[in-house]
Amino acid sequence: MDHQRDDAHAAAHPLVVQAGFFMVTLSCVLAVYRAAGDAASIAFVLTSYGTLLLLFASLRAYERTPPGEPGGGRRRDRIRRLVWALSTLLTVLFAWRVAGVMMPYWPAALLVWALAAATAIGGFVALFHRHP
Repeated sequence: MDHQRDDAHAAAHPLVVQAGFFMVTLSCVLAVYRAAGDAASIAFVLTSYGTLLLLFASLRAYERTPPGEPGGGRRRDRIRRLVWALSTLLTVLFAWRVAGVMMPYWPAALLVWALAAATAIGGFVALFHRHP
């Protein structure tokens, strides 16, 4: 029953979802335009954008997979592992970028990496070691 409500909720607001994707895509295009000539920055933007799209698609697939259907539990577990891997990848990408900016200030860069590690570990614990 929750899946029907979630689908109805998403169907009621397609314009909001489309506007969100448009804004993310526009932001990516503008970032690539501003980074013209800097291959590392362009690779960062495109990798982050692609990972974010895969994360959204994975979350949607997780929401749409009923846990009670035959094989649904195993599929949900695979998707959950993918969601954790993608969110960890995004965390590492942004930590790498921010820590790179703070390189002269090594304590700040160390703090960024520590927070990224804590986020990845916390996400793992929340997704795989919580009791429903």
